[in-house]
Amino acid sequence: MLKITILDGYVDEPTCLGVPPYISPYPRYIAGAIWSFDKSAHISYLTIDQIRKEKQFLQVLSNSDLIIVIAGTSVPGRYLSGFPASPNELVYLMNQLSRPKKILTGPAARYGFGLSGGKKTKEIDFVKDAFNLIIGGDGDIVLYDLFKNKFDIENVDTSKCRKNASFIRNYAILGSKIVKFHPNYPDYLITEIETFRGCPRSIVGGCSFCSEPAKGPPDFRPIKDIVDEIKSLYNSGVRHFRIGGQPCIFSYMAIDAEKNEYPKPNPEALEKLFSGIRNAAPNLKTLHIDNANPGILARFPTECKRICKTIIKYHTPGDVAAFGVESVDPIVILKNNLKASSEEVISAINLLNEVGSKIGFNGMPELLPGLNFVFGLVGETKNTYNLNYEFLEGVLDKNLLLRRINLRQVIPIPGTKMFDVGSKIISKNKQHFQRFKKKVRANIERPMLEKMLPKGSILKDIYSEKYKGKLTFGRQVGSYPLLIGIPGIFPKNNFFDVKVIDYGFRSITAIPYPLDINTASRQTIEALPGIGKKRAIRILANRPFTDKKQLINALDDSEIFDKVQDYICI
Repeated sequence: MLKITILDGYVDEPTCLGVPPYISPYPRYIAGAIWSFDKSAHISYLTIDQIRKEKQFLQVLSNSDLIIVIAGTSVPGRYLSGFPASPNELVYLMNQLSRPKKILTGPAARYGFGLSGGKKTKEIDFVKDAFNLIIGGDGDIVLYDLFKNKFDIENVDTSKCRKNASFIRNYAILGSKIVKFHPNYPDYLITEIETFRGCPRSIVGGCSFCSEPAKGPPDFRPIKDIVDEIKSLYNSGVRHFRIGGQPCIFSYMAIDAEKNEYPKPNPEALEKLFSGIRNAAPNLKTLHIDNANPGILARFPTECKRICKTIIKYHTPGDVAAFGVESVDPIVILKNNLKASSEEVISAINLLNEVGSKIGFNGMPELLPGLNFVFGLVGETKNTYNLNYEFLEGVLDKNLLLRRINLRQVIPIPGTKMFDVGSKIISKNKQHFQRFKKKVRANIERPMLEKMLPKGSILKDIYSEKYKGKLTFGRQVGSYPLLIGIPGIFPKNNFFDVKVIDYGFRSITAIPYPLDINTASRQTIEALPGIGKKRAIRILANRPFTDKKQLINALDDSEIFDKVQDYICI
């Protein structure tokens, strides 16, 4: 029996995220394809972080007959729980393994390795000698053919892609059980769910930097296929889902999507999809979405409002509709064939604020927009940055809420118009970009956070992930979760509630709520409103307290007690 190991080097694409706590469809589809051919096949699943951290996992790779590596980023990202495999890292790792056959698939095999924003992808030739086979098509489809042809590499088309969206139904369902091997399983693992491939704007060429239009018009997965996949994942123990594998959730099953750049949304299909998901996974803990085209929301507000209400009816709060704005500069919009004008983006932001700004059961707004800006595009000048900043100032002045503002530099990838342009515009405007980022962080994002989550707001189910000095960092499970710094050292991989006490850049500071004043660390006590180092030492010296009078006496100031009493328990 073949020993097969799927090594997840993580992916990040315009329509797919597979960096922890996410697991992308790639390893699930590939495992399903192998099990479709041979139900008894022995498949192991490892992440690149497991290889980095524990040498014992290298032995699993060494003992394998076949290693299937999934890797590649085509959009730049910032990560907390993991980091995508680099080409140098993979070459070094694969060259240590003489016995197994080695196969590379994923975005890296198709486009090359995206290293960071502002740089072209690194060509696949760099790693080709480290692998026996590089699959530029759909890894699941090609691997099935490879097994079927008894590993006769010469007679297998490595560029082959699936015939249609229904073709991967069985792979998606059969491969769902591979999630049990993920180190984040089950409490902190989000499964990325694909709804369709391709883009309605492919008929006009799509945005200059995006790879999705190259896949052609939308190819929708049937509602039953998606629901059955989620049911299978749910039965395997998964409780967190993101409907993220599409360029625009509002365009799912849209009318005449293959004919119109901005097809009319189909609210009935979205109702069937989300109600079906809830029936298949009744006790799920997270159900979020990802991408949305603001041009669709602006053109079809009635239909999109219905879809928003459907999403809110079935999802979990803290949800984000990520708008691909890219730029509000009319020149950049025109030269890069972007999807929406500044007026249309404002219209879409208004719509989501109207329907989704209410605070949900976990302390976060139900559904708010996130804005993605891309820099380094054709036509960009110093004025582009001024216009983008004025736009964001206008959003803030209108008291509209944004859940997230993502500022990134384009990765020029093969097959896009930006690939020929490369990074020369990025290099030219590097200083403008850095200044713009600082201004947005200080003058837009922080005030926006203060409006969205005033001091004293309670956020539930924060998962502790990482330490930095005497700070514990945690997040809720969800789409683009807010980073929370918690003064003090708290056990990792635990869930607890917190109360907001302050704000940082793209993050908030909070303390566990309610805070037991008799057991809290000095760092946590010092962070309480009105409590500094001296009062914290006084509290520690007088513990334990049995009633509030004793604490007031220790503080020697009833006004300070009034400030902290809503944060603590005795």
